[in-house]
Amino acid sequence: MFEMAMDSIREETRFEVIGGYYSPVSDNYKKQGLAEASHRVRMCELACERTSSWLMVDAWESLQPNYQRTAVVLDHFNHEINIVRGGIATSSGKRKGVKIMLLAGGDLIESMGEPNVWANEDLHHILGRYGCLIVERTGSDVRSFLLSHDIMYEHRRNVLVIKQLIYNDISSTKVRLFIRRGMSVQYLIPNSVIRYIQENGLYIHETEPVKQVLSEKGD
Repeated sequence: MFEMAMDSIREETRFEVIGGYYSPVSDNYKKQGLAEASHRVRMCELACERTSSWLMVDAWESLQPNYQRTAVVLDHFNHEINIVRGGIATSSGKRKGVKIMLLAGGDLIESMGEPNVWANEDLHHILGRYGCLIVERTGSDVRSFLLSHDIMYEHRRNVLVIKQLIYNDISSTKVRLFIRRGMSVQYLIPNSVIRYIQENGLYIHETEPVKQVLSEKGD
């Protein structure tokens, strides 16, 4: 998703991508089937270490004693990058503010239309102040949803829909299911992450609701 977003930003906008962050949720998210936050943070770190020069992991969200809403997490990144650090240094030596955006799959975005899942004020905050990069997933019609959803349509100029040129419906829910069933996840996730899962015996004895397995809403 990050790489597809990078290509679209380069092709369709005048922005320069500085970096991307994984932000694993805390254990207080209480989603059945998830490993402990410390394991998920480490797996993300392993995935980034040898596969990317621009992706990083931020453990702040995972360490919070309470579940943090997406709007609050984006505020955290904005505060740390633009307020504490003053943005980034340019070639001239001056510092410049960075635009923070949420990267999400089409299925997560469609959950914004479900009752009692997202607060309207959070959607205005996320889409209006920061913006969103939406990667279409197989079977999701993000553009039609964008047209029909009042808040998303209001902020449509701050939303970039990324079309998959090579369709990919790999999800963490499906990977966990394969592991529980003793099936191979080779080439679906980095080898270093596969070894970590095996060494720590993750996901083997966990169960998840059937609805989550069939239609993941994001981790």
